[in-house]
Amino acid sequence: MTTGQRIAAKRRELDLSQEGLGEALGVSRQSIYKWESDSSLPDVDKLVALSRLFHVSVGWLLGVEEDQEEHISNDLSPAQLKLVEEILSRYQQSSQLTAEQQERVSELVEQKVRESRSPRHRRLRYGAACLALLLVLLAGRSLFARLKELDRQYTDLANSVGNITYSVNSQIGSITSRVEEILKSQNSLVADYATNIQSADLASNTVTFSVSVVPKTYTEGLEILLHADTGDGLVDVPAVPGPGQEFSGQITCPLTDSITLSAVLVDQGTRQTQLLGNYSSLYGSSLPAVDISLLESALLNIPRGEDGLFHVRENYGFLTGLSASASAVNEDIGQSQVKQVQLGLFRNRALLFWLEPCGRPDNHHGFEEAEQWFHLPSVELDLQEGDELVFAALVTDQYGRQIVIPSLPASRVEGDEITWFSTSFDFPSEPDGWGLAG
Repeated sequence: MTTGQRIAAKRRELDLSQEGLGEALGVSRQSIYKWESDSSLPDVDKLVALSRLFHVSVGWLLGVEEDQEEHISNDLSPAQLKLVEEILSRYQQSSQLTAEQQERVSELVEQKVRESRSPRHRRLRYGAACLALLLVLLAGRSLFARLKELDRQYTDLANSVGNITYSVNSQIGSITSRVEEILKSQNSLVADYATNIQSADLASNTVTFSVSVVPKTYTEGLEILLHADTGDGLVDVPAVPGPGQEFSGQITCPLTDSITLSAVLVDQGTRQTQLLGNYSSLYGSSLPAVDISLLESALLNIPRGEDGLFHVRENYGFLTGLSASASAVNEDIGQSQVKQVQLGLFRNRALLFWLEPCGRPDNHHGFEEAEQWFHLPSVELDLQEGDELVFAALVTDQYGRQIVIPSLPASRVEGDEITWFSTSFDFPSEPDGWGLAG
């Protein structure tokens, strides 16, 4: 599982919405969405806060440690596990005697009765036996408390080690970045440059950048072209020379999730290209961040039936993030509103069927954050080994732009069972990647 999937899974275990988790951490819902979709990583403070909230280590959240339950069971030997179970049993049932203990106490009482008929003698012996038993139980309780304290100390130590590891890795990454920046500066064709988002027109799905470039070496007759690569096409605009040998201009291109800006220096017929900046996820962040809830477990651990089919039970799920009041992820770009949303079940990124919208089911209480409920009917699926299944929402905004948002984790057929697929997915956001073009 990726870091984002681990955060999403633990959030749902606590029955928290993305908005609720954001309030607990002091961040926006959009930040939670970007973490869970692996668009970005939480900073160190937020990772530590998440580890405390979820009762897991930072290393587990980052995927550098194994699962918590497996980690604990591998640290204790079979003998230690048996000892803990015995102590726990004594502590939880300290007011009761086992059959073996009852038999032993009866034997002691009968033996002492035969040795002495004195009622006083008998009471003393019985009282001594009870006192001995009480001391054993108290000692077991004390040992259990000690083991619990050691386990807490181990968890704190593991979290500290994880935090130190992350800090060291961050420092190494920072040093590496500085070295790369130095090398880039030495090989750069420009002495200075700047790129900024000037404006966006969501109706025409375009974005305009302002760009300025100061060449490191200036010669008479030098020309500079501003170049934008959107992944779907190229746009070139000539820069205008100004004071201080600075060239500047604005370039408008289609709004996509991957835009690369460059400067092309043309000098006496020689063309040289200098990378200026990369902009990612601009298109996706301009659309509402819809979240799918309650359907993740609908396809978990379903066995293949005797008829060879997988029988999926009736279920319900809901969407959030449809409200027009949601704040924009990128203020420079803005965010559109939902005009239409459809929720479907997909196999291998091909639509099986759309779910029908409905009201909140009578047996589902709470979930005030739900904005639209959907009904999953009981269905029989004919699936093959390796088939991937995922619920995904097709969102259309008021300008007719569309994006597909999947619900993670997805599921896959392994053997004769549908189970969650732990490998990281890289689902496309474009409708044509799901066979929904047009």
